[in-house]
Amino acid sequence: MSVDSLSLATTLDDIHLTLSPEPLETREEIEAFYRDELNQVRGGDKTQRLKLGLRRAIQGRSFYKACLMGHQGVGKSTELTRLINDEAVQQQFCAIRFSVTKELDPGNFNPLDVLLLMIAEVVQHTAQPIDQGGAGQHPDRVRLQEVWDWFASEKVLREQATEGVLSGEAGTGVQGDSLWGKVLGLFASLKSELRFASTRKKEIVEYRLARLNTLIEVANRILIDCNQKLQQARGCQWLFIGEDFDKAGIPSEAIENLFITYANIFSELETHLIFNLPIGLYNSSPAIRLSFPPERSLVIPDTPVFHPDHTPNELGRTAVRSVLEARISTDLFEPGQMERLIVASGGNLRDLFALVNYAADTATLRNETHQINQDDANSAIRNLRSEYERRLGQNPYDKEEITYEKKAELLKRIYDGDKEAQVPNPVLYALLNDRAVQEFNGERWFGVHPLVVDLLNVQGRIPFAPSGGVPGGTR
Repeated sequence: MSVDSLSLATTLDDIHLTLSPEPLETREEIEAFYRDELNQVRGGDKTQRLKLGLRRAIQGRSFYKACLMGHQGVGKSTELTRLINDEAVQQQFCAIRFSVTKELDPGNFNPLDVLLLMIAEVVQHTAQPIDQGGAGQHPDRVRLQEVWDWFASEKVLREQATEGVLSGEAGTGVQGDSLWGKVLGLFASLKSELRFASTRKKEIVEYRLARLNTLIEVANRILIDCNQKLQQARGCQWLFIGEDFDKAGIPSEAIENLFITYANIFSELETHLIFNLPIGLYNSSPAIRLSFPPERSLVIPDTPVFHPDHTPNELGRTAVRSVLEARISTDLFEPGQMERLIVASGGNLRDLFALVNYAADTATLRNETHQINQDDANSAIRNLRSEYERRLGQNPYDKEEITYEKKAELLKRIYDGDKEAQVPNPVLYALLNDRAVQEFNGERWFGVHPLVVDLLNVQGRIPFAPSGGVPGGTR
């Protein structure tokens, strides 16, 4: 977000500036836009639980490893920003934050790539000056030699590292023919390879994976050394934050390989880490093999806009409204239209921002008013409802084909409040992944998304009424 985006939008043309779907990334943005009211209606503050786990790990001289999950748009990245900007956390931890979509090739990465990236990041972060967040010194020579030797048989990569011109990141005064210079060159070449992994030979991947256990041993010695240097320089420990593993376009096989097949990467690493896992993986049968224990597998649920009996949940709607009102003026909506868009979002902030932006653009293009009216809201609701309708097809995490008839039958049972319908099974997992079914408050009660209620109304599967659906109708 830009500095201007911290201001309240007072015109339709300003809405796209302050209603960005990007997560809050700075303390200033958190102070301007974060609203704790959401935590009060969705089962508690998960950031506080992460803080508690980190504090106990420090006291117990252990490593804290956790995962944070939730559907896109519930604010996972924003919660992680809150965590690493917390003063108490900053006194004990320095965060190394990386994104699979930015630092890796999201369509072609393998589990070893994540480990290699973590090694490169911690070495380079440790060497940064203290006033730039580092420890002001690089790892011991013997540790660097172990990294260099692990790539001993990869002549091309080592030649690139030796011959390449060191970038400004290498640090001033570093000689290219020194071991430190060679390792920095190695990491530079390696990061380039990781970012464009689709061009890498299959034999290299297989060879490296066969030597994974040895690399974990090397990694742990590097991590311990870097951690000690950071503690000596600043009294802190390194904390890895891995994000965006739930983004669209990342193959489900790559995620399962990383968090299930090669789960020992996380269980054996001697470091603190918090990773963002896809909720689809959590809502699947392989989830039982995750290396993160249940108490450290935290889910941010959706914010309810209805109670289980389909009556309006005023606390939930007020919480969502508080987020919206922190960013845009209520004068930009005709009476009742903000409420309709809040209900249509199902309490999901990403969906809400998309709805309001779409409606605002429609109103702007119409160029007849300075407010979002019912037609503008209807257009946005129809557009998002079509997206939900498409999602009810086959899910990439499903191990078997699940027909729409099976999904529709379970949706009706959930809508009717059938408790047995909440017992986990492949159909329920698929509906949770489709976001057709929402889980609220950490109490494991489920509801059908308002836009899906509308679809079931039209299909005659449940009585046609606004109960649980979007008021006002758009068909």
